[in-house]
Formats: sequence, structure tokens, C-alpha cells
Amino acid sequence: MTAPRGLAAETAPHIHPPKTEIFDLREMTNTDPKGIVRAVREYRVEPFGLYLARDVIGHRSIRSLESWLLPELGLRITDWCYTPGHPRQDQFYIDVVRIDVDEGCWRTEDHYLDLIVDPGRGVDVLDTDELLDAVLAGLIDPGTAQAALTTTYRTVDGLARHGYVLDRWLSTVGVRMTWSRR
Repeated sequence: MTAPRGLAAETAPHIHPPKTEIFDLREMTNTDPKGIVRAVREYRVEPFGLYLARDVIGHRSIRSLESWLLPELGLRITDWCYTPGHPRQDQFYIDVVRIDVDEGCWRTEDHYLDLIVDPGRGVDVLDTDELLDAVLAGLIDPGTAQAALTTTYRTVDGLARHGYVLDRWLSTVGVRMTWSRR
């Protein structure tokens, strides 16, 4: 699908190709979407996914992050650790992603949609406009966009059915995440 003339430049200044990340278990690195290679403190492979913990260097309010990559669910779940002086936020940040796995290297392709889970209270879905703009611009195909929306609906439904408690929902689908910080 191709974009109408000028769409990316005129009506969607935030539009970008899907972001990819590489998680190299052998080298203990994480290559972010900008190509910056970052050291990883810990990788842990479980039957349901990959855990990672790494520092966030040079950010004014975030000190580190912990994430779980869950291939069967198409999700990356992140817990941010904030620097002293910034209030601790108990929210989880969820990216809707495709995850490719091989023995020593995992790769994610971000499919634009993000969910912010406020445990016990609710969930917000973000960046639907980015997903739709990416389809119109031909950066992501309609089938991939539909899959991303299906993943989002399934996740919101699962969270709602379990009182917006992430661990409660995930335990019903065989995922038992552990965190260093929690």
C-alpha cells in the first residue's frame, strides 16, 4: 500500500518505520532502535520469554529498566526505575511487538501500539494514530496492523478481566514474571 502524496511530510510528522531492537545474549548487549549498543546486566530465558535488566545512561529521570519479551503474546513489558527525587511509578509500559527468537539473539519489531497499565485501576492505549499513519504511508501492511490491534484488544480484555493486575492475567496464560526490583 502506498501513501497518498505528501502524507508523511504534511499530516504525519511523527511517522517512522517500525522500530527494531536487538537483544544479544552472547554479547550481553541491547541495540536500541537508534543503533546504540547498551550493556545488559542480566538476561534470563524462561519457557515463555526473555527477561533483561539494564541501566539507562544519561536520562534525567530514569535510572534503569527491566523488560520481559513475550513472543507468544506479542508483548514487551517494561518496568522503569526512576532516579532519586522522582516519584516511583507502579505503572507497566507494554509495547505491542513482533519477536523473532534464535538461540543467542532476539529481535523485536515495534508495531506502534503501547499500553500503560495502572495496576488495579486501568489501562490506556496509546499511539493508535501512529499505527494508522504507518499503514497509510505503506510502512506496515494491513495484516500486521490488524494483528497488532488484535494483540491490543486481547491484552486489554485480559487485564480488565483480572482487575488490571498484570501478573494475575499473565498467570492465566502460563507467564510468571519475576523482577529484580519488585
